[in-house]
Amino acid sequence: MDKEASFIPRGLYPLRTKRIFTISAVVVIGFYLLSSIITESFIIDFFIKIPNIFGLIGDFFPPDWGYVEQIWPKLFETIHMAIIATTLAVLISIPFSLLAARNVMTNSIIYQFMRFILNIIRTIPDIILAVVFVGLFGIGAFSGIIALIIFAVGILVKLMSEIIEAIDMNPTEAIRSTGGNALQTISYAIVPQILPQFISFSLYVFEINIRASVVLGLVGAGGVGQLINKEINFMNYPAVSTIVIIIFVVVVIIDFISAKLREGLL
Repeated sequence: MDKEASFIPRGLYPLRTKRIFTISAVVVIGFYLLSSIITESFIIDFFIKIPNIFGLIGDFFPPDWGYVEQIWPKLFETIHMAIIATTLAVLISIPFSLLAARNVMTNSIIYQFMRFILNIIRTIPDIILAVVFVGLFGIGAFSGIIALIIFAVGILVKLMSEIIEAIDMNPTEAIRSTGGNALQTISYAIVPQILPQFISFSLYVFEINIRASVVLGLVGAGGVGQLINKEINFMNYPAVSTIVIIIFVVVVIIDFISAKLREGLL
């Protein structure tokens, strides 16, 4: 009893945990310093260059509101690119999601092949895809749409295959035991369980495609990004400021609507 009364805890964490944390912190800081030296990039450079940042921001204001009429066609093109790419990506991802789910695709060769393809797709950045397709198909929205489709399929199939792998398999086994075929099993046992999440993920991917299509336009893949790239090259910063403000407002509105729709589904 006296020992318990005289016990004074040394801290919230045991000594071994503190040592591991200290060693990890030293290793991380060491890698950070080494990387900063190799790349000649130090965080203090940001604070040194702050006057330049304020000077550049001053060039963007006031926005050129007379430029608005030239923005709408390219902005609508960006939205149309995202709609087309998301729609086609959703249709393509439905069978691929089933093939990439271990509990549905019992053939290990097909399963591993699909996983391998998906890993390759997710490894390639969307802007690299856009550069490749601009080289193949030329400058324009078509190259951007193809890049967005591949990019969106990689995201959707990854998310949906994991959802499918987590479903309750009892309805599936019940339909199979009564003689149901593969299509009936998918329609009546799998789809009802994943449909709300599938629609939610599709809306989420649409939001991503809106943002991505703006960036892809910088490399000639159509949309409002092309307009930004052109005006930056001409150093017409007030026009760029107008474009950025309008894009921000449109993206916020789309995000709000999409979030409300997802809340209603889940």
